[in-house]
Amino acid sequence: MRTASVERKTNETDISLKLQIDGEGKADITTGVPFLTHMLDLFTKHGQFDLTVHANGDTDVDDHHTTEDIGICLGQVLRESLGDKKGIKRYGNAFVPMDEALAQVVIDLSNRPHLEFRGEFPSQKVGTFDTELVHEFLWKLALEARMNLHVIVHYGSNTHHMIEAVFKALARALDEATIIDPRIKGVPSTKGML
Repeated sequence: MRTASVERKTNETDISLKLQIDGEGKADITTGVPFLTHMLDLFTKHGQFDLTVHANGDTDVDDHHTTEDIGICLGQVLRESLGDKKGIKRYGNAFVPMDEALAQVVIDLSNRPHLEFRGEFPSQKVGTFDTELVHEFLWKLALEARMNLHVIVHYGSNTHHMIEAVFKALARALDEATIIDPRIKGVPSTKGML
């Protein structure tokens, strides 16, 4: 079982998060940030992960700390659950349309953290959620998972659709990158380690 969990408690947030990579798309998610809960729910379903997130944060201030810290926790459990990464495909690429929007996510589970984000959202908010937090979440996820993450929003006019396409593409690319390929002996790197 490729699974891991983490608990993170600060003066700003209290988070318990568990991830099982080889899951069935089961989600048990409460974040106090409704739009983020929605995105994590569909991320879980489309990646075929099992994800539990229970988070309480200072959302009376704004959604920043909760969103950022969930990204940190998800990255940590992803990295831990992959272990030595033997046999994984390592790379993942997914295009996902959502009505008029098209997003692409490309991943390398390289142990070299980097985020490249290309896209402009038409609105600064979706409901009460600040759309700049999408970048914050993805950057902390990439950093803590130590993955190379490229996100491209090719086009779109509805901000909700654009962000939803990103999270679905993230799920599908991550699912592809974490799959065990029986042809791969050891880690998929000429260096002998990731």
